[in-house]
Amino acid sequence: MPPDAAAPARPVPGRPVLTLVLAHIRTALPGIALCAAVMALAFAAVWGEARLFGEPWIEALVLAILIGTALRTMWTPSAFWRPGIAFSAKILLEVAVVLLGATVSAATILSAGPALLLGIAAVVLVTVAAGFGIGRLLGLPPRMALLVACGNAICGNSAIAAVAPVIDADSEDVAASIAFTAVLGVAVVLALPVIGLGLKLSGVQYGALAGLTVYAVPQVIAAAAPLGTTAVQVGTLVKLVRVLMLGPVCLILSLLAPRFDRNASDARRLATPPVHHLVPWFIQGFLAMIALRSLDLIPQAALMPMGHAATLLTVVSMAALGLGVDVRTVARAGGRVTAAVVLCLLMLGAVSLGLIHAIGLA
Repeated sequence: MPPDAAAPARPVPGRPVLTLVLAHIRTALPGIALCAAVMALAFAAVWGEARLFGEPWIEALVLAILIGTALRTMWTPSAFWRPGIAFSAKILLEVAVVLLGATVSAATILSAGPALLLGIAAVVLVTVAAGFGIGRLLGLPPRMALLVACGNAICGNSAIAAVAPVIDADSEDVAASIAFTAVLGVAVVLALPVIGLGLKLSGVQYGALAGLTVYAVPQVIAAAAPLGTTAVQVGTLVKLVRVLMLGPVCLILSLLAPRFDRNASDARRLATPPVHHLVPWFIQGFLAMIALRSLDLIPQAALMPMGHAATLLTVVSMAALGLGVDVRTVARAGGRVTAAVVLCLLMLGAVSLGLIHAIGLA
């Protein structure tokens, strides 16, 4: 939530709950509408990219945060807008994470085989830990270092967006992490086929490399396509397993988050969080959606609409984050964040190649 956001209304004795809920909705609607307008501009820009270049190079999610940040630079939202902006940045984002779980099934995950599954998990955990260490060595604050590390290790923008509420990251940290991760993510998509051809990787090997290093599923497909259908299939599978690691990583971070808070008391840092805080509600929902999808309890006709809804809600929430960003704070962090993302990417690529050769992918 932006620091200057209006405080939520508190229950008043004797006031009907429905009246209070309706008051919350009325208060939030203007800000939500503003975020939706920024989202519409982002998708219009994506359409324009496709018309000009044949395909969009910058995702709507990134464009939404850039447009929101540009608007925030020129204009400071008043109390009329802030409740809806705060609601979009937090609640809508958490709902999007829940819906994301419907895109993953247990059958898809298990088809990868135990060696590859364990290897993917190891790569993610090693990259998160090492990426956090790199960020701290470069002087990044703990939360931003975690955002950069998780974005590189799991699924770029989506991982940053999911981890942010778990560790209570500031809007500026989220915006900076997404902006620099997104720019370098496009560079990876362009450079990876050249690397794969240079290393003479097979379709299976290259697909695994793309799935382990590229951020978003569409980007994995784009990066893997030059080396054939097998590369695309393997890359997509590996990428989906990487996305699944979002749940365990968020669980671990929910346990460790108080220890990164300099303002927390020693007792809070050392205390075990309550059971309902161990797994945030939206991560529980994410895992429940995977279970429902695996048991075929989600109708096939609902899967595509749920995926689209997750995308729309994520873009709206990124617009809200952009509207809460002071661009000067992002600019001050630029050099260090860029260096951290680049070093994390290089390390991720090296670890991924090591895994591919260690488990003997042909």
